[in-house]
Amino acid sequence: MKEKHIKKYCKIDEKCSEVLEIAFNKFHISTRVYSRILKVSRTIADLDNSENIEEKHVMEALQYRRFINNEII
Repeated sequence: MKEKHIKKYCKIDEKCSEVLEIAFNKFHISTRVYSRILKVSRTIADLDNSENIEEKHVMEALQYRRFINNEII
């Protein structure tokens, strides 16, 4: 999925944005990892038959990234 598709299909609400901001700041994740987390969140939302990405989808996507900067999350 290219950047323009991420912007179109991986829209997130305020709660999701806050969760990602915390992860971004705490674990110093790169923008590439941020994009991957959004894509995985979109896939999880699709599997959940959800039109929108919800906080629980972002949280699950973050759990699949076991190690960020050598820390278990």
